[in-house]
Amino acid sequence: MTNNVSKNKEILDAFTFRHATKEFDPTKKISKEDFDLILEAGRLSPSSVGYEPWKFVVVQNLELREKLQEVSWGAQGQLPTASHFVVILARTIKDTKYDSEYVKDQMLNVKKFPADLFDKIKARYKSFQEDDLHLLENERTMLDWAGKQTYIALANMMTAAALIGIDSCPVEGFNFDKVQEILEEENLLEDGHLAISVMVAFGYRAKEPRPKTRKEVKDVVQWIE
Repeated sequence: MTNNVSKNKEILDAFTFRHATKEFDPTKKISKEDFDLILEAGRLSPSSVGYEPWKFVVVQNLELREKLQEVSWGAQGQLPTASHFVVILARTIKDTKYDSEYVKDQMLNVKKFPADLFDKIKARYKSFQEDDLHLLENERTMLDWAGKQTYIALANMMTAAALIGIDSCPVEGFNFDKVQEILEEENLLEDGHLAISVMVAFGYRAKEPRPKTRKEVKDVVQWIE
C-alpha cells in the first residue's frame, strides 16, 4: 500500500509539474538517455487497431527551425529555445486505408499476424472504416483519424518527460499548408504518405509558471452506476 501511495503521488506530482512551457532555458540540454526515454514512450503508445500511424521527426537543425518558426505562430518562443523539437507526422490514407500495403506490412511483419488471420480481419477493418466511423468519406477525415492516434503518443511523451523533470509544450499553432510545403521541400513526407499532425517542444523552463488551474472533478466527471 505504501508503494502505491508513493507511486500515486509521483504521478500526480508530474501532472501538476507539467505546463505548456512557452520559453525554455537554451543553455540546458536534455541528455540522450532522457530523450530516448521520451521517444520510447511515444513508440510504445497504443493506436487504433494497432496501426501506429505516426513518425517522430526530431528537428535540431537551426535553419529548419527558423523556417518552421516563420509559419508557426504558436511556437515563436519554443522553436529558438527548446532543447529538442519534435514534428509529429501522421500517415495519410495512402497508408491507413484497410487495403494498403502499409497495413498489410504492419499486420504481417510487425504484429506478426498469420496470413489467414489477416485476410479475415481485413474485412473487419473495411467495415470499421467505411461503416462504423465513416472514415473513408474523404482523405482529410482519414488524416484526422490518424492524427487522433498521434495525440496519444504526444500525451505519453509529455507525461514521460514530466515524470523525469523535463518540460514540454504541444504546438498546434501553425499554418498547415505552409508547414506541409516546408516538410515536402525537406523530403520528409514520403511522397504524400505522411502529413503534419502536431508539434511538441521539450527542454527546461526559463521561468516558473503560474499555479495550475483546472475545473473541479465534479464538473468533468459523471458516474453512472
